[in-house]
Amino acid sequence: MKSTINKPWGSFQIIDKGKNYVVKNILINPHSKSSLQSHNHRSEHWVVVEGTLEATVNGKITILESNQSIFIPLNAKHRLANNSDTNVKIIEVWYGNILDEGDIIRYEDEYNRK
Repeated sequence: MKSTINKPWGSFQIIDKGKNYVVKNILINPHSKSSLQSHNHRSEHWVVVEGTLEATVNGKITILESNQSIFIPLNAKHRLANNSDTNVKIIEVWYGNILDEGDIIRYEDEYNRK
């Protein structure tokens, strides 16, 4: 069983990991969002598997439904949001040469994290 990491906006489980990638199963709580952030060492891919996700990438908002995906390039300012009354589930793939939570530059965060 994979361990669940709780965040203020939901939770995630790491489901696979290699030298240059990490694959996560992410749950976003209703009416929650991540910080507006960027990464210097990794890109990301988000695939919606359940619900409706609002993805912001470099100021552009895209609404994604189940079986739709979006690419988050290196250094792009991005955020995921769940504006609905039900959970949203996504698969997230990190790809890069530094794959840890330390590679987060936060610009806005409603949970007052730095």
